[in-house]
Amino acid sequence: MLAFIAPGQGAQTPGMLTPWIAKPEALELLKAWSAEIDLDLVRLGTTADADEIKDTANAQPLIVATGLIAANLLGVSAPVISGHSVGEITAAAVAKVISEFDAMRFVNDRANAMA
Repeated sequence: MLAFIAPGQGAQTPGMLTPWIAKPEALELLKAWSAEIDLDLVRLGTTADADEIKDTANAQPLIVATGLIAANLLGVSAPVISGHSVGEITAAAVAKVISEFDAMRFVNDRANAMA
């Protein structure tokens, strides 16, 4: 059995989106989500340092976006989908309970409230 498990805050690392943005579809999604939530996910996931992505307001949207990009590009279709902490938002979007754009808006609001 295959399971998709999305990580929570603390899973972020500098440059974590760098390998993914080589795929044009990933870059386009990231740009669209960035515009939707007014946060530069591409920069945060490629060139921002550890301190900047440690900030809850940046970390949580970055983690959810990375999980969604991975699920999209890997074609995740798992019978079991789960998430830890903020990863629950990723899991809900991968399971199609909420849209990816709703997930990004929700995580951005959540992250800013928590920060």
